[in-house]
Amino acid sequence: MDDSIKRSYEKYFRLNRLPHLWCPGCGNGIAMKAIVMAIEKHPELNKDNTVIISGIGCSSRASGYMDFDTLHTAHGRALPFATGIKMARPDLKVIVITGDGDCTAIGGNHFIHTCRRNHDLTVILFNNNIYGMTGGQTSPMTPQGKKATTTPYGSMAHPLDPSALAKAAGATYVARSTAYHVKHLADVIEQGLNNHGFAFVEAIVQCPTSYGRKNKMGSPADMLAWMRDHAVMKAAWDKMSDEEKTGEKFPIGVFLDTRAAEYGDEYNKLIERLGGARS
Repeated sequence: MDDSIKRSYEKYFRLNRLPHLWCPGCGNGIAMKAIVMAIEKHPELNKDNTVIISGIGCSSRASGYMDFDTLHTAHGRALPFATGIKMARPDLKVIVITGDGDCTAIGGNHFIHTCRRNHDLTVILFNNNIYGMTGGQTSPMTPQGKKATTTPYGSMAHPLDPSALAKAAGATYVARSTAYHVKHLADVIEQGLNNHGFAFVEAIVQCPTSYGRKNKMGSPADMLAWMRDHAVMKAAWDKMSDEEKTGEKFPIGVFLDTRAAEYGDEYNKLIERLGGARS
């Protein structure tokens, strides 16, 4: 296979903005590449009909490297901006890249209600278990007992499960994968892009600088090996006993794939009932 085929995904990047500013060994680049791999496999998507929205944080820098119409928004507000674009231009595919703090801390209420309304958005949350960009503070997804600059003796709180929250709040597609399982991650994102409604994909990524060092997790390769050894495919997870699910093991795969009334469709029906036309 020649280089032009192997690196066909490069057309989706602003090459003049690369190399990126993420720390060496950060998993965000892997997740970003998985997104463009999924877009490339989608026959109807291209740079002219796809919009990338991000908030603030390490993950949210991804939109600046991607050669689409992109919007780098305020902290925690990526979903309201994305909702506005989708309502104004329902013909566009709107993808949101967000982080664990951006989406579920300051943006948590937006997350819940965007799920509830089932807007046709595809949201990829880069979960590195910490606030990486702003100093390594604990985030809503920091596991109990793990250290951060604001919890030097270990986090006492139980971590939030964003995939479970998305499912409970009304999303119609929910999945999880990791930076180690690159093809699997691209595949579940692709499935999310095919969903007509709110699709949520949690991408577990390594943060070797802020999270890994604090918790003595070794090199970036060691952190990827940790994902390999602790992630369990959902089909196998469902067969495990409660005793086997103890420790740091976690499921990956598609947790929900269903259909429900999408907000924009319902809005159009309302306009029609009122005898008007959507401009």
